[in-house]
Amino acid sequence: MKPENIYSAIPAKLDSEMFEVLQQSDSVTIERIVSRGHQSPVNGWYDQPRNEWVLVLRGRAALMFDDQTVVHLDAGDYIHIPSHKKHRVSWTDPEQETVWLAVHF
Repeated sequence: MKPENIYSAIPAKLDSEMFEVLQQSDSVTIERIVSRGHQSPVNGWYDQPRNEWVLVLRGRAALMFDDQTVVHLDAGDYIHIPSHKKHRVSWTDPEQETVWLAVHF
């Protein structure tokens, strides 16, 4: 077995957010998300059928929920988003990559 690195193979230019499934089973999906100044469309709410736990490994971001609550996340911050809790990425740092680790369960 050979280890992999969460920070490897990040493109220098990101035209859109990058989503990469790292591991997947019937009940859990672990993915890496990389953003650089990206945000969800204004009316682009995520309404996911599974719970999501996200950790910002590097960078900064803000999530907005459908009740207009905004949560700011810095490197090391994590949040649990219950299934069907509508949310969107309202901001990511345009000066550096924001690397997220997302666990859907």
